[in-house]
This record gives sequence, structure tokens and C-alpha cells, in this order.
Amino acid sequence: MITIKLSDPAYENDIYPLVKAFYPDKSVKLYRRESDEKKEYITEQDSLIIEFLIDKIEVYFHILECPVMSQTLYLASTMPKPQYKNTMKRFLYGMLSGITKKELPWGILTGIRPTKLLLEMLERKMDKAQIVDRMREEYLCSEAKIDISLRIAASEIDLLRRIDYRNGYSLYIGIPFCPSTCLYCSFTSYSVTKYSEYIEAYLTALEKEISYGATCFPGKELTTVYFGGGTPTALSAEQLDRLLGFVRKSFDFTQVKEFCVEAGRPDSITKEKLEVLKKWGVDRISINPQSMQQKTLDLIGRQHTVEEVISAFHLAREIGHQNINMDIIIGLPGEGPEDVADTLQQVKALNPDSLTVHTLAIKRAARLNTQKEEYDTCKATGVGEMLEDTIRFAAENAYLPYYLYRQKNMTDNLENIGYARYGKEGIYNILIMEEKQTILALGAGGMSKFVFHEENRIERVDNVKSVTDYIDRIDEMISRKRTFLSDSGYKL
Repeated sequence: MITIKLSDPAYENDIYPLVKAFYPDKSVKLYRRESDEKKEYITEQDSLIIEFLIDKIEVYFHILECPVMSQTLYLASTMPKPQYKNTMKRFLYGMLSGITKKELPWGILTGIRPTKLLLEMLERKMDKAQIVDRMREEYLCSEAKIDISLRIAASEIDLLRRIDYRNGYSLYIGIPFCPSTCLYCSFTSYSVTKYSEYIEAYLTALEKEISYGATCFPGKELTTVYFGGGTPTALSAEQLDRLLGFVRKSFDFTQVKEFCVEAGRPDSITKEKLEVLKKWGVDRISINPQSMQQKTLDLIGRQHTVEEVISAFHLAREIGHQNINMDIIIGLPGEGPEDVADTLQQVKALNPDSLTVHTLAIKRAARLNTQKEEYDTCKATGVGEMLEDTIRFAAENAYLPYYLYRQKNMTDNLENIGYARYGKEGIYNILIMEEKQTILALGAGGMSKFVFHEENRIERVDNVKSVTDYIDRIDEMISRKRTFLSDSGYKL
């Protein structure tokens, strides 16, 4: 375990992921260092102390086989905080890179939205050469990551021009039920079998919040609607029909550019459910195998077969769904590049309209982390090669990258990329990831984001994650939003 002590906790979210990226297999613990605390314990291995002063940063460390070292970086006392932070991160990056002999593809960027930086630069009319220089020198990004980020940011600019996102809003509705919980999952989801007795009560509570949500923005147009989870199609066809019909009757869909439902799990898909989605105007769905290797599906707890993925996809086409996304994950336990190559060939045969490539991120609450001793012997190999294969596959099959995001603890410090055929991009994905539009989130685990464009700030209002708490406290969930809208000065 690496112990980090900081004199200023304000930089925890910058330092922790940077250290973790260099030492992905080590546990990292952060502590506050008191000003009068001695540094004697630095003789213990795997210790790191960072002291932030007005005009300098002092770093003391003893990591792995490296002898005890200390370095000091002197800074101008008038340096603005953002510049101070990036200078500190480059300083620490240089030290850790020197020790480990590793370079990180994303340099010092530790946030989940690297393309947001480039999008803002393009909106300020910076030219490509300026942006490349800044990403290389300020953030130490690799040429490959700068290139893909620029391509995606340019695509987003083009898509956003078609939408009046400032004067509109989007709607997220969470269905926190799944056929089973996958090994890597940490989302708010509950077994549809074990929690079946709560579904009707959940839908009743959700309809109450939907009715309130429909009154929140009388002067704004609804842009996109996204049903996520969980797995929305874990509901029965009758329950789906009830819920989608209620939403369509509650909101004005006249200006809606995209109505998307995650049909993610093939074992939750039936002809009747696909017909219900079509009936209510759903024009984008996801059917997500994650892998087309049966051994992997069995290991990660997907509880469906490769054949069921293929059957569900063909059934959706037969029903008339013409915008289907598929998700795959690289870095899954036990897989190598040859497994991902085979998965890509099977995806190619299905010919989805978009493909989202996730790099495995092991979240704290996921069983892959809490029970990691059981899976240490089946770690993925060659994840970087897998990513290169997916990039090449996308280019060869007319899929264009259109959004990108990162998560904590991602394998090999990589990223997730959404690819789509031209005109089939997931608009909601861009709006939520680049935080360009207010998202009203309803349902258990929903996190509403209110964008104040003129002030360049975002406020969040969350719902409880527990299904039973959501049912019991639905009036409180509504009150939270009502109070925020009343007190925040948000322009309706």
C-alpha cells in the first residue's frame, strides 16, 4: 500500500488518480498531514508526503525500491490556482515517471472529460496547432490521445450546432433493475427476480416524479430522452408499455431529437418489448454483449449466450429498429487480444449502427474488486493492443469517433470511446458527457445536472439510490428539485 499525506486536501482528486495510474496494482490511501507533523516516517517504504506552500511544493517519498528522496519545486507566489495545480501535477508526474520508467497516454489529465478541454478551446477559436501544443506541453498528453480528442471535439461541435442546447433540456429516467449483477458492475441495480415485489410500487413512485418533472421547465423544449439503469427492458412488456406511455403523455415530444432506451441485456429482450419500444417512438436502443466469448460471459455473470445476443439483434431489426448501438468491454478477465479480435468480427457480422468500446474500470463496490483474490489469476493481457484493434476496426468499418470519457481505475489508464456511422451518434451521450445541457434525472440513483451557461457552473441534485428508499421518500425527491429551482436562480 502507498500512503500519501497531503498538507492541503484540496488536491486529493488530482494526486490520488495520478499516483494510482502509475501504480495500478497498489492500494493507495490518502491522509491529511498536520503542519507540525514530523517527516521521520518517510524511512518506511511506500510513503509519499506532499507539502503545498505559497511559493513552493515539497515532495518526500520512498516508493518501492526507490531510495528515500525529496525534491522541491519553487513557484511564483502570485501563480493562479489552475496554473499552480498543473505545475504541481507535472512535477509529480516527472518524478513518478522517472521512478517507474512509465509514461501515461493521457499525461496529467485525471478527469473523466478530457475532450471537454478541447471543445472549449475550439469554441474559443484556438487553431489546431495551438491546441496540440497546449495539450502536449501543459498536460503531457501523447500524440495519439491529442489526435483522437481533436477529432471527437470537432465532431461534437458539428453535432451541437444542430441543437439549441442552451434553451432546451434532456430527460434521464432510471430503471434500477437487472436480470443479474455483472462482476464488474457498481451501478445502482437490483435483481429483477429478488425485487419483483417492489417494481409496481417503484413505477408508481416514478410516475409521481415524472408528473412533477413535466412541470419543471415550462419555457424550455425537451431535446433528448434516455432510459438507463440498470436494464429498462428488465421490466415486463406491460410495465414498459405503461411507463413509456406515461412519459409520452406527460412531456411534449415535438422537438425531441432522440429517444433512447438501454435494452442492454439480451436476456431481457423479447419481441413484445421491442414492439412496445417501437410503438412509443423509441428511435435508438442498445443491445450490449460486452463480449462475444461465451467463457467470458459465464465468468462475468451475464447469464446469456452469444447466440441470444445474435438472436436479439436480428429480432430488433425485424421489428424495425434502425439505430442500434452495441457495447463491448476490453480488459475483461481472462481475455487477450485474440478474444477481442473475434468479438469484433462477430459484431461486424451484425453491423450495428454504433459501437461503444469501454475499457474495464474496476470500481470499489464491484465484485471484481471486493472479491479480487478470486480473479487474480485471470487478468486480461494486452489491453493496449486490444484498444488499437478497436480503433483500427472502427476506421475500417466506417465508424467515426464521436464521444469519449474516462473513469477512475481504468485498465492501463485508457478510455471509453463511442463510435457511430454518420448521423447515428448518440446525442444524449454528448450532452451529458460534455455537460452542455441541463439533464433532469428521475428515478432511483438519478443525478440531475443544472447548467448555468452564463455563469459557467453546474449544480447537481441527486436522488437516493435504494429502490425502497426511493419509494418511501418520493415526496422528498420531488421537494429537493422544487427547492433547488426555487432558491438557485436557475432560469426556467
